[in-house]
Formats: sequence, C-alpha cells, structure tokens
Amino acid sequence: MAHIAWIGKKSPFCGNVIYGLSTTSALKCRGYPISFIHFDTPQGRSQPSPQLRELIGSGLRFQDNDEPEIILPYLLKSQVYTIPSPGAQRELRESLERLRPDLVHASLTLSPLDFRLPDLCQQLKIPLVATFHPPFDIGLRNLTAGTQHLTYQVYAPALARFDRVIVFSDLQAKMLGRLGVKAERLAVIPNGIDTNYWIPACAEAESPALKRVRKRLGPSRVFLYMGRIATEKNVEALLQAWRIVRPDGCKLVIVGDGPLRSSLQLNNEETDIYWWGYEGDKAMRVALLQAAEVFILPSLVEGLSLALLEAMASGTACVATDAGADGEVLEKGAGIVISTKSVTRQLKVLLPVLRDQPMLTAELGYRARARALERYTINRNIDALEKLYSELL
Repeated sequence: MAHIAWIGKKSPFCGNVIYGLSTTSALKCRGYPISFIHFDTPQGRSQPSPQLRELIGSGLRFQDNDEPEIILPYLLKSQVYTIPSPGAQRELRESLERLRPDLVHASLTLSPLDFRLPDLCQQLKIPLVATFHPPFDIGLRNLTAGTQHLTYQVYAPALARFDRVIVFSDLQAKMLGRLGVKAERLAVIPNGIDTNYWIPACAEAESPALKRVRKRLGPSRVFLYMGRIATEKNVEALLQAWRIVRPDGCKLVIVGDGPLRSSLQLNNEETDIYWWGYEGDKAMRVALLQAAEVFILPSLVEGLSLALLEAMASGTACVATDAGADGEVLEKGAGIVISTKSVTRQLKVLLPVLRDQPMLTAELGYRARARALERYTINRNIDALEKLYSELL
C-alpha cells in the first residue's frame, strides 16, 4: 500500500479536523500507512482533546519511531487559519525527506505554508493532492460570501500547481475553474459519513442516549440547529423567524457554541427555545438528530456541511440554504432549499407548514436518508480517493 503523508489539522475542533481524522482512519482500515503532519505543541500532542480521542479512538497507529504524528511549530492557530513559526517549512521538508512518502495529501489549513507545498513536493518528486474546502456562496449575495470569495481568489494560482485539488461539489469546481484552475486538476469527491452510525431512531429499541435527550427536552416536537454560533451560520435569522411564529407544541433546540451565543441568547425564560450548548459526546449528537423532526441550517456560506449530512443519514427532515454545496445535496426533493437572501422571511412561511404537516416531514426524512446512502457514504468517498491516488501513482 502507498504511504500517505497527510498534512492537516487536529485542533481546534472544526470541520477540517473531522474530515482529516475520519478520512485517515478509513484509509488506515484499508491498510494505508499514514503519517499525520500538523501544527501543534508538545503539550498539545501529549494531551489530545476529548473530541480527538473520540474520533481516533483506538485506531491511532504509531510509526516505526513510536511517534503517531509529526508536529510543526506555529505562532497562531484558530478554527479558520494558522500562522506557522519561521522554522516550520524547514521541519516539514526534513520530515518528508525522512519519511519518503509515496504521496502527500494536504487538507489545506489556510496557512502561508500551503503556498510553499507545490514547490517543495516538486523538488522532492512527490505527487501532491490538496483538499480545498473553505465555505463559499457562488452567488456572492452577501458580505460574508464576498469575503470568502477573496480566499478563493488568493488561493487559485497556488491550487493550479497542485497535481490534484479535491473539492466537495460541482459548484465549487466551477468557481475555481472561473479563477483559472484547470478542470483536469480538479476532482469532485464529496464528504462522506458513516451511515451505519448515523441512523434513524428505532422505536422498538431506543438507545440510552436518545432516552436521555427525550427526558431533557420533554414531549415537544423538536426543530434543531447544530453547529457553530457565528456570523456566517446566520443563526440570528432562524431565531428571528422562530420568535415571530412561535409554532405551537414545538421547541427550537440550538446545539453548539460560538462568539455570538451570548448576544443571541436573550434570556432563559423562552420555554420554546432550548440552548443546549456544545455537545462533545458523539452518541448524544446522534440522539439529538434522531429526536429532531426538522434540522435547519440557515448559513450564509458553507462548504459541504457534515452536520447536514449527519442529519440526513439520521432520517431528519432538512431545511438548508443554497450556500456552498448544501443546495446541491438537497436538490430534487431530498430536502427544502431556501435562498441565502431573506432567510427570516422564508422561514416565517416554512415553519407553520412544517408544524402542520408531520407527514411531509416524515417523507422528507425518508428521502434525506436515501440521498445520504446514495451519494455521501464514507466508503464511497474513500473509493474515489483510492482511485485518485492510483492515477497519480
């Protein structure tokens, strides 16, 4: 099997982290030796986060030198970007010379080092693959989308020099094509999830986690948002619509945390809005999606939302904006797609319909699960990745 040097993130916890860890874990299960290269500190390496331990579990394999990973120094690291230390490029080069991988796969961390990778791998004669997945909205319909478009414009010349660039949707490939990245260098490989883990609830045998969720939330029908509470996620528009409609017998559950939570959470007296907070237990996240009748994602920009795919696989009716690839995921009846323009106004119309039509939400949940099985399984993702690796090698 080809030895893959994977350059990515293990912290702070975000979609890039989940993508890197789930993909490398699946590759290891198929026999690929993986060297994971990422920015961290010795303290961070010796104290992995609970989320990291949960994701990698016991599947973490050590290299011959008893080190499971290669650590690069950094000056600043966030969920969005990373600033490497001055010596990081030299350490990366020395690591690749020592490891001698057959292929380098970089899940780009929005770091200045990303732009040096093509030259470095060409000098070492190693094929180079990138996964490029910053959020976007191809319509540029708001300020957030315009800001994200600048990221694509800055990266396009460098991406044109990678051997292959993996994107998650045809829309994303079209956007990069407009910016000068040749079609033959682009590979559309959507995100994948474990559809044997993210499953609908079984009425005959509810999990202990689902029982705890139902006890905590009570008998109300659950409408759910799960993700970061940040500007680009547009949770404010969802809250505004909910507070206007106040659908009888329903509860809006907000799962997640972020910089806008304190300003959006007006008080604790709203009995129909439940601020769950961050949930690190994977079994509880599955249970929350199983308990929800409707999952709502009002984002202004997206890549391909893992939370949306997990909701679909769990058999939850899904409503999402057409930001990024999410509209493509739900097209042709797998869910309800709304525009990133006037999200509050559209949800004011939709919420009463979803409240009054439980048969509709049940059918949408069935179709969402079918779509996830058809297009977005982790096995399908890894099959496509293996094919791409084989072509390059």
